[in-house]
Amino acid sequence: MNQPEIALLISTYQRPAHLRRALESVALQGGVDGLMEVVVTDDGSTDETASIVREFARRVPFRVGFTTHEHGGFQLARCRNEGARASTAPYLLFLDGDCILPRDHVRKHLDHRRPNTVMAGDCARLEEEPSERVTLDVIRSGAFTEWAPASELKRLRKADRSARFYRLIRHPTKPKLIGNNVGIWRRDYQRVNGYDENYQGWGCEDDDLRHRLRKAGIGIASILRWTHTFHLWHPNVASMPANWKDGANVRYLLRPGRLTQCRNGLHKRSVDELAIRVVGRPTESHPVADWLWGRFGMSPSAGRPEVEILVGEGRFSGRADCNVLIAVDPAHANTVKGAHLVLHPKSGDEVERALSEVA
Repeated sequence: MNQPEIALLISTYQRPAHLRRALESVALQGGVDGLMEVVVTDDGSTDETASIVREFARRVPFRVGFTTHEHGGFQLARCRNEGARASTAPYLLFLDGDCILPRDHVRKHLDHRRPNTVMAGDCARLEEEPSERVTLDVIRSGAFTEWAPASELKRLRKADRSARFYRLIRHPTKPKLIGNNVGIWRRDYQRVNGYDENYQGWGCEDDDLRHRLRKAGIGIASILRWTHTFHLWHPNVASMPANWKDGANVRYLLRPGRLTQCRNGLHKRSVDELAIRVVGRPTESHPVADWLWGRFGMSPSAGRPEVEILVGEGRFSGRADCNVLIAVDPAHANTVKGAHLVLHPKSGDEVERALSEVA
């Protein structure tokens, strides 16, 4: 079997009827013979999800994989990383198991891949009654593509125009990245260590990925001019807040000193795998300072540090993701600018514990 060019990573949990229809739309994709693999990334379903995937795998001519784990709350970031690890293609297309695809959807993503760029999309949300009428025969006929509300199509056109404008003016934070219908090169995904699995419960994992991709110099463009998916109605997940700012993950998203390459991602990174640089010197000998220089002071100085630790007098370079000030002199701490984390440790073990929480 030839190496596929694109991996469809389809996230799902406890919606077998939706997944069956999503997979049917995948089977009907045109212009991608021999180019596609599929991995269904399950969040611990206890229904017939696994058997649906097995039956689908038996009747299609491309590789179908399946990942799952014990359900422990909403773990979408974990699902997506597991799907990436279980696939081989150089290009990844993240999809949701409650969305169905027009016949040329995957072909459009392949045609519009760009170097060093994420192609961000979205879905047109079908209302409850039309969603219930989407049968396998309807999917085969393609009729569902005419069932999206005019307001949804207008919203997607506006989102596409806005995304193109933001890209033109090189906006530092926009357009947004919505996790469903996203095409990304595997090498770019690996460059930021994938999704941060510290995000559990609804929301913010896509915002975090967007920030880290931009920090790594990877652009975000819109695929919406050419294609979008169609979302089948279902009730909102229980952990979705009424207001975004009240979400359980917002505080973690807004933390200072976010690492571009997250710790709890595709690869679980230890403190020893971080690029740490110690700068500054205390005016007199201090046990924590001596420990820091012994632990990290001899690290190679070439390249950009992920974490910069300032001990004693000096200043941060401004190049690191996370600036940690070791305030061996409490009075001196008030004169240092740019610290994301200020520690008043009495031992090296306290510093080690604090660094283990930097993400």
